[in-house]
Amino acid sequence: MTGVALGIRSLRSDQYLDTTLGNLREPLLNEENGRVKNILVLDENGNVLDSIIPKYNPRKSDEGNDIFFQFRDVPLPPLRSAIQLADDQEQLPLWMPPARNVDFGEAGAFYFPVETDRGPRYIIVVLGSAHTLTQVLERQTSRSAVYTLVLLLVTTLATGFFVWRFARPIKELSIAARNVAAGNFDVQVPTDRRDEVGTLSSAFNEMTAKLSRARELEAQLHQAEKGAVVGRLAAAIAHEIRNPLNYINLTLDHLRSSYAPEDPTKRATFVRLTDQLKSEVARINRHITDFLKYSRPSKLELELVDLRAQAEDALRLVEARAQECGVKTTIVQDEDLPPIRADKESLRSVFTNLVINAVEAIDGEGGDISIKLSKADPESVKVEISDTGCGIAAQNISKLFEPYFSTKDTGTGLGLAIVKKAVDDHGGTINVTSKEGTGTTFTITLPAKQKGDAMNIGG
Repeated sequence: MTGVALGIRSLRSDQYLDTTLGNLREPLLNEENGRVKNILVLDENGNVLDSIIPKYNPRKSDEGNDIFFQFRDVPLPPLRSAIQLADDQEQLPLWMPPARNVDFGEAGAFYFPVETDRGPRYIIVVLGSAHTLTQVLERQTSRSAVYTLVLLLVTTLATGFFVWRFARPIKELSIAARNVAAGNFDVQVPTDRRDEVGTLSSAFNEMTAKLSRARELEAQLHQAEKGAVVGRLAAAIAHEIRNPLNYINLTLDHLRSSYAPEDPTKRATFVRLTDQLKSEVARINRHITDFLKYSRPSKLELELVDLRAQAEDALRLVEARAQECGVKTTIVQDEDLPPIRADKESLRSVFTNLVINAVEAIDGEGGDISIKLSKADPESVKVEISDTGCGIAAQNISKLFEPYFSTKDTGTGLGLAIVKKAVDDHGGTINVTSKEGTGTTFTITLPAKQKGDAMNIGG
């Protein structure tokens, strides 16, 4: 119907069909929307007056005459009349081939005779196969399928993204929960989200922190209970051992004063042996004292203590041995130090242990031991005890303050443990830096007494 309408319009218009077709509001005759392949307007002589295919339209010669394309030169499918009446005896022009039957749905050319004031005209509408419509529908269906697949793909990707976004933190929480169940309370999960998962992650981290703290408190309580039991056992054992040791020591004094041989050579040997026995008894007694100091709960008798005096006392104890080994000892005080509140005996034990260790580390080859006293900050003082000895292996530094750990063949491994315990009891800190072959430095930080602080004598 659109083809016929266009053909009739061509008879009343000066525009060719290809121009008219381009001015349509809706492209009803394009390849994708219909079967119409061509529209021809012919005169009574078979000249093509108009066509939607521009190459069949008339053209001008060099002399200005019209040159027409002939109907017989236009390739067409079988031709038949568009309207056939029972009593209609249609007379076809000679140039038009006889009509042929066209089955429904097949390609064909249908002509419409039109009478005009210029003579008869013929409008021929060329139709393609009806299967073209099926192909159009198939293309549209394929296009719809492609759109649907693209939509499904985008939906799947979006769904996968959101599932990953929410599943990933849940998986991290699951892995962290298994680590916590295995006893690792230091595990943390990211908390950079601001949704419910981020809130859950923050709550999980807070829970693990509290569990870690609870485990630390439990370990400290267990250690305290263990220390109390060991302390009571140590006190009982020390009492039973010290009584025979005191008797042995007194007996050695009595033997040396009353039963020494008259012969000078034998007397010298007798005195030397008794002195060695007394030295061994003193060593056993010292080990018992160290064990008691470490195992018993601390009872500090706090008083104002002069740090420089404590340092000088410690160096005085090793002065003779230091001179024998060629060791130079010095005390450096940067400025006036504030007094500290400490237990004098406990602090003396700290200085003495560290200075003796420093002398033993130099091992008689000559060197230096220095004690530097300074302010760490307005509320604390710092003590640095350094030596130029053999140093400590890197793998042993982390074990130095563990009880019963010693690199000496004759050591009990309690000296530095007692130092650490005494410093902790005073609310201070102790650190060590060392390099093999260069020397070692112990740094102790202790709180200073501020003006107006109350003294608490007796711990």
